[in-house]
Amino acid sequence: MSAQIQRITVFTGSAVGNSTSYLEAVQDFARVVAEAGYGVVFGGGHVGLMGALADAALGAGTEVIGVMPQSLVNGEIAHEGLTSLEIVDDMHARKMRMAELGDAFVALPGGAGTLEELFEAWTWQQLGIHANPVALYNVDGFWDPLISMVEHMTHTGFIRESFRNALIVAPDPHELLAAIERWEPPAAKWTKQSGDAKHPANPR
Repeated sequence: MSAQIQRITVFTGSAVGNSTSYLEAVQDFARVVAEAGYGVVFGGGHVGLMGALADAALGAGTEVIGVMPQSLVNGEIAHEGLTSLEIVDDMHARKMRMAELGDAFVALPGGAGTLEELFEAWTWQQLGIHANPVALYNVDGFWDPLISMVEHMTHTGFIRESFRNALIVAPDPHELLAAIERWEPPAAKWTKQSGDAKHPANPR
């Protein structure tokens, strides 16, 4: 286990999707994370892939921390069997606390909420707000359309090549964790050395 990483913050769907491969991959990922000695931080729900992630990680004997706003707890979707469940005021506080508790971010298959969490974490990395790895677990090519868009934004000058290269993409949980453990942070975007303040049209 990496000395720098103790917990992995995971973003994934509150639905299970229309393929059993997503459910199986999430459960496999949770077991691999537990076997590696890492804890899991997630959104705190018992539904969809979120619930499957938590159940598999708990079943494998690792710590699972959920973070959920009170409004969703009131909606009775909170997982009641976690190591701990932190209740916060709103979605903004939820994302901040999930970032504080984890040392790496991994996006599994999910919907709009997963995308929002992923891009905030990746943007924070680019801005130097944190220096933690951000990864996509690319189950059955789930993230391929998004990766194509990221490549397009890189080729058209809106994402720096170093930031594109810093985004981990892996189809296998063992490969993904290995990449997280050897990851090195890129230079933050807005630095005097980067030249971006003088030349914002040149992101490289």
